[in-house]
Amino acid sequence: MALNDVLLDELRDLYSAENQLVKALPKLARGAINPKLKHLFAAHLEETKGQVERLKKVFAELDEKPTGQHCNGMEGVIEEGADALEKDEEGASFDAGIIGAALRTEHYEIAGYEASIAMATTLGLTKVVRLLNQNLKEELAAAKKITAAGKPILKQSAAEPETPKPPKSGKEKYSAKKSKEDEKKAAPSLKKK
Repeated sequence: MALNDVLLDELRDLYSAENQLVKALPKLARGAINPKLKHLFAAHLEETKGQVERLKKVFAELDEKPTGQHCNGMEGVIEEGADALEKDEEGASFDAGIIGAALRTEHYEIAGYEASIAMATTLGLTKVVRLLNQNLKEELAAAKKITAAGKPILKQSAAEPETPKPPKSGKEKYSAKKSKEDEKKAAPSLKKK
């Protein structure tokens, strides 16, 4: 597979990811308790819509269609965000879970843009690089804003009293089981020689 084909796969993955986020960000904004966090998610939704439009320009520049690939990775990251919204935590602790999910989302996007920019740079696609860099800058700024907004929320969460944990849901039990399986599968590779 030629580098151009790999780049197209990466770009389609990003296009799918950004479109999925257009649907997911309003849920995070509605679910967050902290007003600043709500505002950040709402503002980033508008940026994300702009990123989708920029990606369309990238595909027009390459004379390619943007669709054709679903981003399973972003689907998983969004699912983690949905899980955070379903937690029984309250107050700042609830928002702390959402902050973690939001930062994972941003860093997933950052990795995708950095990889695509490196490929486009290698291929000499200067217009594509310029457009992708705009999206990357917005993602980096969004991660910084979430981290900054999160600091006081995390401090507040740390000061909240521990509450008794309710029995685990079926989904949480399944997740715990899968975590143990992951650990068991990795154990042979982690043994020191």
